[in-house]
Amino acid sequence: MIGLLRHTVRLVEHQPEWAALGRREIERLRAGLGEAVLDIQHVGSTAVPGLPAKPILDLAAAVRSPSDIAAVVTRLVALGYLDRGDGGREGGHLCAQESAPELRTIYLHVVARSDRQWRDYLAFRDRLRNDALLRAEYAALKTDLATRYPADRAAYTAGKHDFIRRILTTHPTP
Repeated sequence: MIGLLRHTVRLVEHQPEWAALGRREIERLRAGLGEAVLDIQHVGSTAVPGLPAKPILDLAAAVRSPSDIAAVVTRLVALGYLDRGDGGREGGHLCAQESAPELRTIYLHVVARSDRQWRDYLAFRDRLRNDALLRAEYAALKTDLATRYPADRAAYTAGKHDFIRRILTTHPTP
C-alpha cells in the first residue's frame, strides 16, 4: 500500500510490491507520454529493497532538454498528476499523484537527461541497492529524522541532504 499525507513523515519497512507498482506506473506513463520522455526510472527509497521508506513512489523522467519540461508537465496533468512546480537543482520539476486530497502516492521528478540530477538519482539508488553498509547507514539516518520530524517533511528532507551529497561526492557519477 502506498500513500502518505502531505507534509507528514512516516517510514514503513520495504514492501516488495513497490517494484511492481513502480513498473505499472512507468508503463502507464510511457503510454501516455510517448516519445516526449527518453526514460522513466523508479528511484528513491521505495526502489531499494531492504530500505525503510515513506510509502510514496519516487519516479524520475528524463526529457531531451529543459525546454521540453513544460510540455511534459502539461501531459502529466492530463494524466492526473498535480503540478507542484520547478524545484530546479533541488529535484527538477515535481509532479505528484494523490489517491485522495493531500494523500500523496507518487512523486515524479522531470529533469533533462543531460542534467546531473538525472545521473545522481540513478547513481544514489544503485549505490544503496549494492552496498548493505551504506543502506544501513542511510536507514538509521532516515529513522532518526522521521522520529524527530514526523510532521515536518521539509526538515526531514533537509536532514538527508549532507548524507546524499557525501555519497555522490565520494563516488562521483561520470
